Amino acid sequence: MTEIPSTQFENTDNTREQKVKEILALATELRESQEIFAFPGIEAEAYAKLKASDEEFPGYVTLIDELIERFKNEGMKVSLGAYSESEFVFILPAQSSDLRNDSIYPRHLQISETMDERLKKLILANK
Repeated sequence: MTEIPSTQFENTDNTREQKVKEILALATELRESQEIFAFPGIEAEAYAKLKASDEEFPGYVTLIDELIERFKNEGMKVSLGAYSESEFVFILPAQSSDLRNDSIYPRHLQISETMDERLKKLILANK
């Protein structure tokens, strides 16, 4: 069995830590701007998983189809989790503050040509 030098682990940890810092910086900037963004849609694979979860665990969160309607009508905003130093970033309908029931992750969103560049970077960093 070949032993992996500890520097490889450190590089992996540093890369992960750097990614988390990038995500938090983007999310914080977008949240503090209080901008409302147009809803670009949800990736097909993510939609299928969220829809299956709705059917498997009914009543635990807002149904994805209801959320999509709200995103279309209200727009969306970026929010951080309860512990801002964690890497948890959420997308909520613009009029909601209910992280538990009304949120999706940035990685669920489609990317569009006209989207804010910071939001694009946040989505890509979360994939």
